[in-house]
Amino acid sequence: MASRLESLNQWVSEVAALTTPDEIVWCDGSEQQSEALKAQMLANGDLLELNQETHPGCYLHRSDPKDVARVEHLTFVCTSDKADAGPNNHWMDPAAAHAKIDGLFAGCMRGRTMYVIPYCMGPIDSPFSRCGVEITDSPYVVENMRLMTRMGTPALQRIESEGSFVKGLHSIGELDPERRFIMHFPEELTIKSYGSGYGGNALLGKKCHALRLASWQARDQGWLAEHMLIVGVQSPQGDTHYIAAAFPSACGKTNLAMLIPPETHPGWKVWTVGDDICWMHPGKDGRLWAINPESGFFGVAPGTGEKTNPNAVAMLDRDAIFTNVGVTADNQPWWEGLSDQQPVKDWQGRDYQPGNGPAAHPNARFTVSMRQCNSFSPEADNPAGVPISAIVFGGRRASLIPLVFEARDWAHGVLVGASMASETTAAATGAVGVVRRDPMAMKPFCGYNFGDYWQHWLKVGAGLSNPPRVFHVNWFRKSAEGRFMWPGFGDNLRVLQWMIDRCDGRAQGRQEPIGVLPAEGELNTEGLDIAPQVLDELLTVDSEGWRAELEAIGEYMAGFGERCPPQLQAERERTENALN
Repeated sequence: MASRLESLNQWVSEVAALTTPDEIVWCDGSEQQSEALKAQMLANGDLLELNQETHPGCYLHRSDPKDVARVEHLTFVCTSDKADAGPNNHWMDPAAAHAKIDGLFAGCMRGRTMYVIPYCMGPIDSPFSRCGVEITDSPYVVENMRLMTRMGTPALQRIESEGSFVKGLHSIGELDPERRFIMHFPEELTIKSYGSGYGGNALLGKKCHALRLASWQARDQGWLAEHMLIVGVQSPQGDTHYIAAAFPSACGKTNLAMLIPPETHPGWKVWTVGDDICWMHPGKDGRLWAINPESGFFGVAPGTGEKTNPNAVAMLDRDAIFTNVGVTADNQPWWEGLSDQQPVKDWQGRDYQPGNGPAAHPNARFTVSMRQCNSFSPEADNPAGVPISAIVFGGRRASLIPLVFEARDWAHGVLVGASMASETTAAATGAVGVVRRDPMAMKPFCGYNFGDYWQHWLKVGAGLSNPPRVFHVNWFRKSAEGRFMWPGFGDNLRVLQWMIDRCDGRAQGRQEPIGVLPAEGELNTEGLDIAPQVLDELLTVDSEGWRAELEAIGEYMAGFGERCPPQLQAERERTENALN
């Protein structure tokens, strides 16, 4: 497969001259090429075949034990002006960054094959989609990108007709943590990643392109690139509302994206449009319209089970790649939370012994086409996207934050998103209840200064005649005894139902200083085993606690100096005055 686009051919030639591969292969996305790559990886041990009777087309990949997660401290945003990257990013001068990483790339593909991957983020024929080309020396990356993006000949044809694309250069290098960098050059629409074969560091279409670079593009072009799931909630009457929701890690994002309605809600249906990334564009009708730029799931395996996410478990019995999971005696994939079976090998291929730690790495992953999900929405392929009725922010807070509240308006909603946070646990950090701000769940992924990012949110909203309503949820409130007060999982539909009632004008709500909360009787608790006093506590506003919270929010936003929009500080003061 040869490209007709001169700038692409020239770039491929330049990379080949720098990295000196033995061979160059253009990836066409075909089944035939995929099968050949898998056979090659099985032969050299990059992939291991799992039980083909129980899991046809499923394979296991074990990464280097020192290469198992994102490396935020080695991830840089390289803008000509350091202030544009902001205090929320690590910065390096672009010329110095190119020189440093190109020194690592020099000759790194000798003895290897260089793969050229044309890909499209979003439906091939959508005006909202954006294309890129990743060059890599990892066939594992090629196979994952084939599942995660619209990859191959159709994407190349779109690149040829548009004449523009994001450039991504990746090499696994020596997998040496001391020689590992992920560099972003937003002004050049270029990504360079060296020394890691792990997901987000190596699948450059995902966080690097679809969030860090796309957020920069979105600001320039008047749209939003967000770390959000997209779900369609369909009522028994057949009406469907689409909701975009942002949660930091370990807050139930994938579970909500694939939610199964409780038995108390016959006729309700939840459709999965996306589980991780959402691109929203203003429509001619004054609403925001969203696409999921991905075509697959790169999900965390541990904790995914029949109780937490049966839809996810059901889609993982065929044509999936598992990374760093354990295996059972009959060679089935296994991780903590999946089943009562016992693993015999851990994620490093050692005989499983509890003393060595968990069988699956805590960040073990599965990669699978989203079309295998039982709740997959055909609207995920709609070039026009889906209209967003509500945007939801959420964090893990043991106290203070109510189960649900609605922002007063768009500007207040931006403050709610900008100040969202989760509390750490003793297991993770050694300190309980430390509040970590993660604005819009974009802390690791925003490609520019957060102050400018919030200003862009305000600007987008000001141009919408019918903006989505903005909500905040907290599934993780705990009682004085330390028990979760809300059942969560499928019962979270009850909260989404109240949001939809608000969108459709069926719920009045009750006005509180922090926003609008469900009025008595508005939250559907039919068939739910929850005491009235517990529900009251979940929906109580603690004025004193909120005053302290708003003070902390003010201090956090002040860290962005003059780039922080005055309008956000005004919204914070408006809430403070209402409390007083």
